[in-house]
This record gives sequence, C-alpha cells and structure tokens, in this order.
Amino acid sequence: MYRLARTGGSPELLRRLARRAEGWAGILGGDGTVLQAVAGNVRWPGHEAAGLAARATRELTARGAGAYSLDTDACAALLLPLDRTPGTDGPVLALVAPKPLPAGLTTLMADAVMPLALAWASESVERKRRRVDLAESRGREAVLHLLMTGQLSIAHQVAGALRPKLPDPVRVCVVECAGGQRDEVARICTHASGGRAWIVRCPVYARHLILIVPADEEAEAEGPSDDRTLGLAVAGLVDDCVVGVSEEVRLPDTATAYQQAFHALAVARGLPGRHAGFGAVTEPALLVGAAGARWADALLAPLLAHLPHRSQDPGSQELSATVASWLAFSSHATEHLKIHRNTLAARLRLVGELLGLDLHQVADQAAVDLALRIRATPMPHRSHSVGPAPSEGLDTVLRASGVQDWAAQQLRLLDRAGPMGEETLRTWLRCEARLSPAAAELGISVPGARKRLTRLEALLRRSLLRTPSARYDLWLAFRAVDLAA
Repeated sequence: MYRLARTGGSPELLRRLARRAEGWAGILGGDGTVLQAVAGNVRWPGHEAAGLAARATRELTARGAGAYSLDTDACAALLLPLDRTPGTDGPVLALVAPKPLPAGLTTLMADAVMPLALAWASESVERKRRRVDLAESRGREAVLHLLMTGQLSIAHQVAGALRPKLPDPVRVCVVECAGGQRDEVARICTHASGGRAWIVRCPVYARHLILIVPADEEAEAEGPSDDRTLGLAVAGLVDDCVVGVSEEVRLPDTATAYQQAFHALAVARGLPGRHAGFGAVTEPALLVGAAGARWADALLAPLLAHLPHRSQDPGSQELSATVASWLAFSSHATEHLKIHRNTLAARLRLVGELLGLDLHQVADQAAVDLALRIRATPMPHRSHSVGPAPSEGLDTVLRASGVQDWAAQQLRLLDRAGPMGEETLRTWLRCEARLSPAAAELGISVPGARKRLTRLEALLRRSLLRTPSARYDLWLAFRAVDLAA
C-alpha cells in the first residue's frame, strides 16, 4: 500500500480498492461531496454508488462515528474517516461493493487508510500551492494589463500585494522559451535578477515571459561589462532561449516598451547570441504637433463620446481598450482580454460603425493606431475642438516636416534590400498584410514571401509577421513619402 501511495498516489490506491471490491471507491468530504472516485467494474452504476456513499457519509458525520456501513439489498457501503481527529468533518474513504462482500475486504480497507491519508494530505497541499501560484500569476497578469492600458494608480494598488515593487523607470524584456520551459525560465530569471524583475507569463503567447526590469540595473551594465545585463544573462543561461530588450522608458509607457522588446525579439531570433536591444526609433506620435492632436481628437470623438444603451454593454473606455488590444495582438486579443471571439468581433464591428472606418483595411487600422497613440501621449494645451475631417486630416498630419523626416528614416533601412524589398513591403501592405494574396501578386510562393519578410524584419529591426507588428508604422511611412513625392 505504501509503495502504491509513493508511485501512484491516491488514484492508484483507490483503483486497487475498487478492483478488489469489484465496485466503487472514493474520497468524500464531510458533507457527502465526492472529491475523487474510481469504479473498478465498468458495469457498476457509478452514480448510484456515489449517491449511496454520499448518504452514508452524511450519516457518519452526523453521528460522529469512527466507522460506518450502510447496507441495501444489492450492495453495501463501507466508510472509514481519513482524519481521526474528533469533531472534524475531514475526508472519508468510502467503498461500495456488491453483496456478498469479498473476503478480507474490510481488512484491506483498514490497511489502506493510513497511506491514503498521507497521500491525500500531500496532494491537497500541492493543489493549494498550485492555486496560490495561479492566483499570483493572474494577479501579475492583471497588473501588466493595467499598465498596458495606462491605469497606473490601480496597477500600483494591485501590485502592492505582490513582490517586488513596480520599478520606474523600466526596461521591458520579452523572453521566448522552448515549449514547456516557461516555469523553469521564470525561476532562472528571478534568480538572475536578484528578485528585482517583475516577471509575468504572457497571456497571449504561451512561450513568452515578460520581464519589467529596473532601468538602473541595465544602466549599470552598459559598456565593457554589458554581459551582466539580465537579457544577456538569461540568453546565456538557457539554451534555445531568445531575448528582446526595450529602451529605457517611464512606467506609464510600459505598452510602448513591450512593443519595442517584441520587435527586438524578432531581430534576436536571427543572431548567434540570441539577444537584441531595440534600435532607437522616434515615436511618430511625438512629432505630429497640435494639428495631429486635433486630428486624433476628431477621429476618435464618436468612440470617446459613446454611451452604451444597456448597462451590460461596453462603454467607450472598454471599447477603446478592445480596439487597442486588437491592433496590437490581432486575433490573440481574445486571450489578452479574456473574452470570446464573438464578443471581440461584435465590439470591433461597433467601433468601426462609430468611427465610420473599415477595420479590415490596413489603412484604417494604421489611422486608428496612430490616433490612439497620440491620445496616449501627453501634450501641453491639448485642444479638444474638432479639427479637419479625419479623411483629409491624416494626410495633413503626414505632411508635417517632423513626420516626413521620421518616414525617411524608417525607409532608409530598406536601402540595403534594394528595390525588391520595398516592392515586397508595398505589395504586402496593399494586400492587407496577408501572405497568400501578396505572394500571388509578387509571383512567388507563400514560403518565399515569408522568407522575404523575415529578412526584412532583420533589416528593419522590427517584427512584421507576428503581432505586435510594424505594419502600421510602415504604412504611415510609405504614405508620408508618397505625399512628399
């Protein structure tokens, strides 16, 4: 019995008892709730056995007996408490067997009580530990979601119950692990950072860990001792692990830093060291000026002023968070927001109707993405007056000198790819960032188109094929260059 408890735990012990009795064996709570059960005979009506065992358990609990049996015409239920402490409603071992009972069954049952109690107690502790780990993981995920949506004060309140304290300023690292290694890599990251990194299991990508690291820790490791950075340390300690690191940002800009780290991860996959930092790229939302702020306000005004018809319908803030998550993660927004795909589709349909845009087109997606980023960027003396019509205002914004310089800087990296690189990107964007139509228009295979875009990811140092993608910035850059021409 003790050997079975060590190797198979309570399920194996119950299985042995059920086979010996040619009936049903289970562990029940003091109120008759079946906690675990095994049927040793496929012809045995398990639901009837469970009902009989539950009734007998309630009678045992009410009488406070040390053992109990309940007979019917066809079978008998034998019960022994696993916890012998008087006055407690602990778990009970129940065995339901057809009559006549096999010889020595009660003795076997008594022998199994002690190892079964030990195995059940050990498994209960493990279940509680897993629930605590899951609760902590969900809490960290909630804090990350609050940071990504700009709800800083609530994030600090929730993070106050966890450790460590949220740092500011920060760098964000995205660690891509091999399948099934995320928990182990999280432990290694905790040890390598000295417990200073805020580690979150990515709710969207099952192989990703998101690390929010104090920026001063990375700053101390610059220069000749750069091998002490957390990203490099993790890449060196874990085989088949790839790390992307963002620039230093303030804590309210965690969403931007995450996208930077994700783009750096796309570059790191092609490097021998499996580690890359984000190349300095100016955020276009900082260059649009007052005209861009007025355009963003005008474009998003119907969404921000939306009032739901029913209390259970999403309001403007929830719709804004939904479309921002979808623009960043595409269909994976369902995992990020913990909503059904039909709910996501309905919300996006409503947002499209409010804004008068087709959110299936990259051009409209890029416009909404830029407007949301402008709204999230602090600007002094922001004017809430309605500016030019959005259809005309975007071109006006893209003609600004700062945006023109930004666009030229973005596309200058394509020079090394030659004309074929620009043609591939333009075709891909014209085909709404879909590989199959782009490959057909280019006259190449789908794997060939994917290889071209993968090479362009390395040149641009940005992710294209996986979300968050640089497709919106590239569309804006091409549009700005075309307007200048």
